[in-house]
Amino acid sequence: MTIDKHTLALVSIIGSSLDVLGALYLAYDLLGGEHGPLRTLTRAVTYGTLYGAGYGLALGPVFGLASGVAHGITLGWEYARASRQDPKPGFWVDTAMSAIRGCGFALGASYSFGPAFGITFGVLSTAGQAIVYRLGVRPDAEYKPATRPRLSRFQLLAAANRTVGYAVTGYVSSVVAQQGEHAIAIGLKTGLAIGVVTAFIGPFTPFIEWTADHLPERRMGVFGVGLIVIGFALQSVQYWVTLLNVGIGNK
Repeated sequence: MTIDKHTLALVSIIGSSLDVLGALYLAYDLLGGEHGPLRTLTRAVTYGTLYGAGYGLALGPVFGLASGVAHGITLGWEYARASRQDPKPGFWVDTAMSAIRGCGFALGASYSFGPAFGITFGVLSTAGQAIVYRLGVRPDAEYKPATRPRLSRFQLLAAANRTVGYAVTGYVSSVVAQQGEHAIAIGLKTGLAIGVVTAFIGPFTPFIEWTADHLPERRMGVFGVGLIVIGFALQSVQYWVTLLNVGIGNK
């Protein structure tokens, strides 16, 4: 039995990240408040986990990790602003949010499909998201926290827009990377993966937002302990591999 060294490193990185997040949740007395940093962190962790898991299942764990972190950072910040009823940000902030998510896609796609594909995919993703932001298609366009999931026509249209947009982006990126023989297949795969994940998570957004602003702070502390335990378990995998004489591959 062998385990890929890249997989082992990825597991350890995730474990270390969970340890850090768990420590932050344990500091609920410092980071609490109705709209405090801990609420933003809760959103970032939740959205990052959901999007990362969805993209990871469809497009590989590295793609999921990179895009999940980018989505968590941006969506956590954007929804936190919406919960405080802050004014809509301007062009440069929208472009920055698009660029962060584009970088996440670029890193993940570069690992899965090669650097030329990844860079093209990230640039086109950033440009496309920045444009639709200005057209009003943005994550917080229908910000309405609720105690149960809700599916709206806007969410369906947004998911359809991402499906078509990223299918075209995947196709063009394949052509630029001289992978023309697989361009249609890769385009359909990336478009459907991103569109389906968006359609699945969208209805849960109102409930996530309600929970983020109403979750008791001490319960966050308990959640933090859970994250630390899981993080410790994942970090220990590398030592169990050595203890049990499991081979490490170079794939």
